[in-house]
Amino acid sequence: MAAERFIIRGDLGAATFLPWVRRHMGKLGLTGELGQSGEALVELRVEGPPDLIDALEMGVSLGPIEAWVESIERAPLNSL
Repeated sequence: MAAERFIIRGDLGAATFLPWVRRHMGKLGLTGELGQSGEALVELRVEGPPDLIDALEMGVSLGPIEAWVESIERAPLNSL
């Protein structure tokens, strides 16, 4: 198991973005919590198998269509 912090930047103000991220995490069997969030930045703490955390990053970078993800920074939680 791994634990990481995602800092997602972009045009994230769409009402569908955060529910979409939570749903995608659930489909992948990941656990986590939302940290700071706004129209341009979302912080997410995620726990689960490393390969599934990688899959979450890929999914978040692609969808939903109403949001535009410019970048995702990742860091292990134990290194912060």
